[in-house]
Amino acid sequence: MAPGSMKWVERRNEDVVVIDLMDELKPESRDVQLRSIILDLLDRDEKKILLNFDKTSYMDSVGVGELVASYTTASIREAELKLLNLPRQIHDFLDSTQLISVFEYFSDEAKAVESFNTPATH
Repeated sequence: MAPGSMKWVERRNEDVVVIDLMDELKPESRDVQLRSIILDLLDRDEKKILLNFDKTSYMDSVGVGELVASYTTASIREAELKLLNLPRQIHDFLDSTQLISVFEYFSDEAKAVESFNTPATH
């Protein structure tokens, strides 16, 4: 992994791809890699993607931009992108920018995985 590369682990929980993010989302960790990770999954025709922030404590505005761009790209490609274990700082940042309502987010992985197979109630 190149210096400055964002660390992450890909795993599967049923038919959902879970990306365990292991770094802060800021310019030094090359946030653009988040979009590359999502694009790679979409190119492999993955439609259910869960980003796990359990090991991530910080995200700046550039990271939020990459998260929104990833969400938009997934939506255009008819995939679902959901969030897991949002730390307070990231939740508060998304809330203050009124972006929290864009994302489905969970604190329980089993419930998050189950949500991909439950019809939306909007």
